[in-house]
Amino acid sequence: MKLSARNQFKGTVTDIQKGAVNGIVKIDIGGGNVMSATISMNAIRELGLEVGKEAYAVVKATSVMVGVDE
Repeated sequence: MKLSARNQFKGTVTDIQKGAVNGIVKIDIGGGNVMSATISMNAIRELGLEVGKEAYAVVKATSVMVGVDE
């Protein structure tokens, strides 16, 4: 698999919260960092995602927001 997105983080699926249409997948990418993504249940099934399985979190964004505490 080759992708144009440069922000690719390999990790381990730690949790899948299944919903009727979408699910939230959490991936531990190391260093105490966990990324989550909301994807369709169909995609979860097609990718064969399960807790403990390795997967990639791929980030492709046109903008990033930054905030600070007041």
